Amino acid sequence: MKICAGVRFKVLDFAAPMLPKDRPRYLMGVGKPDDLVGAVARGIDMFDCVLPTRSGRTGQAFTWSGPINIKNARFGEDEEPLDPDCACPVCAQWSRGYLHHLIRAGEILGAMLMTEHNLCFYQALMAGMREAIGEGRFADFAADFCERYRARAKAGA
Repeated sequence: MKICAGVRFKVLDFAAPMLPKDRPRYLMGVGKPDDLVGAVARGIDMFDCVLPTRSGRTGQAFTWSGPINIKNARFGEDEEPLDPDCACPVCAQWSRGYLHHLIRAGEILGAMLMTEHNLCFYQALMAGMREAIGEGRFADFAADFCERYRARAKAGA
């Protein structure tokens, strides 16, 4: 079974083995967290994408349990942190309810805080992948991440 399998990875399954192994492998414009994990599993080293910042500005947060849209009414009075499994300053200081209010009111602080969280999440995700690779447990890391992340995404978080 391929890690984070999907149609988009068929091209990587074909092309990545043809790239030099002693050079960095760059994939432009791919940015969803599960896509990054799947691409790393196929030998990709570097990425760039506007998704974490653009999504943050529009109220989407990436979390260890999948993406959430903070504009959803169910977050209006939610006192939980944006992502209970995140150690970023946003999750440490502000609730989902407060972020919901800021985004719904069009306050620039909301966009800034959501963007900061997403960038911190991406940094933690990449650090987690590097650590797992270094410890020889990347396949388990990737399988666990993709299962948890996609379960929430499919549930319509």
